[in-house]
Amino acid sequence: MNAIDYTAELKYHFRAKKGWMNDPNGLVYFKGYYHVFYQHAPDHEIPWQQPMHWGHARTKDFLEWEELPIALTPGASYDGGGCWSGTAIVKDDKLYLFYAAITAVSTVAVAVSEDGINFEKYCGNPVIDCYPEDGGPDFRDPAVCCIDGRYYCVVASGNPEKKAGRLLLYKSENLLDWEYIGILSEWAGCKYTECPSFVEAGGGKSLLAVSVCPLEAEHYFLLMQGVLSDGKFHAEVVSEIDKGPDQYAGQIFRDGMGRNILITWIPGWKYAGFAKRNLGCMSVPREIKEKDGRLTAYPIKEVRHLLKSEDEAVKRTKKGFIIERSGREPIVYNGVINDLKIIKDEFIIEVFVNGGEEVYSALL
Repeated sequence: MNAIDYTAELKYHFRAKKGWMNDPNGLVYFKGYYHVFYQHAPDHEIPWQQPMHWGHARTKDFLEWEELPIALTPGASYDGGGCWSGTAIVKDDKLYLFYAAITAVSTVAVAVSEDGINFEKYCGNPVIDCYPEDGGPDFRDPAVCCIDGRYYCVVASGNPEKKAGRLLLYKSENLLDWEYIGILSEWAGCKYTECPSFVEAGGGKSLLAVSVCPLEAEHYFLLMQGVLSDGKFHAEVVSEIDKGPDQYAGQIFRDGMGRNILITWIPGWKYAGFAKRNLGCMSVPREIKEKDGRLTAYPIKEVRHLLKSEDEAVKRTKKGFIIERSGREPIVYNGVINDLKIIKDEFIIEVFVNGGEEVYSALL
């Protein structure tokens, strides 16, 4: 494999012009554009040198990107420690951003925009001012959605006493006044959960995505399809659809054409400071579908022309394939391959197996 140039500019994956970026936030279609917000340290190429901001970009086709001014800057009494991850929703032709507002405690705050560019923090923030008994101090990353005409907010948390990672569910009639319902989903033997997203997926189904952080293992990303009933999410299909290993904090949203789209952050926390210039970027958008009782994630039609059937970094074997990486262990896949498609963009590669039944996102 040829030498990797980590200073190269990416062609197809959105990447901030400067500064650290991680989790996709607030994925939404609004006023003719797809908007992508993200965790951002605008003045530093490594994280935690300044409180987290929300960076912002928009696109019409996921090929040409316009980087916009910072959407959320910390500094209010309730978010001086950072404007951490969250989601976006449109109501009455206004765009609402919900985010984890961090000080000594973690709360949920909201900012509103009429043009999708300039945001004003709500004067009544925080709209959720403390975690319930079911949660714990790790209480963040609100995911807001509308299902059957009612607004819901899913907040990631953990319960140290029970050693459980949990998603906590709230409901509202107006997006500003929230009532706690209970535990939406939970995972035993975990510190906490992170970065959920929750969308109405059509046909009476919902999609729930979450990053789960076990007590003694690597965090992992789950995508589930199921039904919301009596305040609980009943998963019918569960998938670790992007097996990376160089991705994290994927978020799903439903666009104006009824597509359920997943975007994830590549390459992940282990590469903070890996190169002089931060390598973080957003994946290409993948449409989530159910096929024969399995979830698939495959690039949306706008970027499908970038797919190819082979690349020098992906070596076919008798059992599957190997993705070779520079100075690091290769990624080995063993399994039946009926179709293999690849998008490579300088030092980023995304491999889609059998129409997106499995995805491997990696830093080369």
